[in-house]
Amino acid sequence: MRAITVISFLLLVITAGSAAAQTLDRVRDSGVFKIGYRTDAMPFSFRDADGMPAGYSVELCRILAEKMRTIPQLANTRVEYVPIATEDRFKAIQEARIDILRGATTATLSRRQFVDFSIPIFVTGASVLMRVDGPNSFAGLEGRKIGVRKATTTEQALRNTLADMAMPAEVVTVDSHDDALRQVENGELAAYFGDRAILAFMMARSPRAAELRLANEWFTYEPYALVLQRGDSDFRLIVDMLLSRIYRDQAMGALLRASFGKAQLGDLIKAMFLIVTLPE
Repeated sequence: MRAITVISFLLLVITAGSAAAQTLDRVRDSGVFKIGYRTDAMPFSFRDADGMPAGYSVELCRILAEKMRTIPQLANTRVEYVPIATEDRFKAIQEARIDILRGATTATLSRRQFVDFSIPIFVTGASVLMRVDGPNSFAGLEGRKIGVRKATTTEQALRNTLADMAMPAEVVTVDSHDDALRQVENGELAAYFGDRAILAFMMARSPRAAELRLANEWFTYEPYALVLQRGDSDFRLIVDMLLSRIYRDQAMGALLRASFGKAQLGDLIKAMFLIVTLPE
């Protein structure tokens, strides 16, 4: 599909005024594209030192919004960033308080019962951050305190893993990654269970990185995606179209390096972009 065809399709959707075009109707009529973002999901979505939205998925959505503004009816649309709490993120989409949500949100079948997702924007999996002077494996954490971010897929994954292994351990929920890192560094937690990409980033930027290590185990597969309103297939198609074009751009490598610094992401990310990018 050539660019002119995509633009023609967008114009058709926006002017149709159908129920399926509800997000685009709302953005066109209000002149505002509301992007919900997590303030505590570094390096994907967070507030920087100046209190501004920052992170990998924030920058990706900024590029997405720029491409949407090439459509004549959306040319004057401004972006409004709306901070969203972890516990309230899906409700904010359902109630149309935001038009799209980005952060570190895993697309799951159960969540697709009430929200929708774009093609993946990142892929990772749950692993464990521990001290180098601690256990050598996940099994060595038996009977110890394991931290996990509350109200996340990783919390359920940790509980499922412990149940499957019939392994007793104390699960301690934390409010932020920074709090978990401090507790692991100080020995208050034996380990922190979380998405490996986030754990690698946390370790890479810690002044006490030499005291930390990542377990070799991967416990889950976590495809991150942008969250959209359920039933709005036209808007999802547009988002997927534009994301696919962004992924084909060589600038993606620079965006990943700027967002993750020295953290090692591996070949899984490269493979993901090749697999999920849709042809036109």
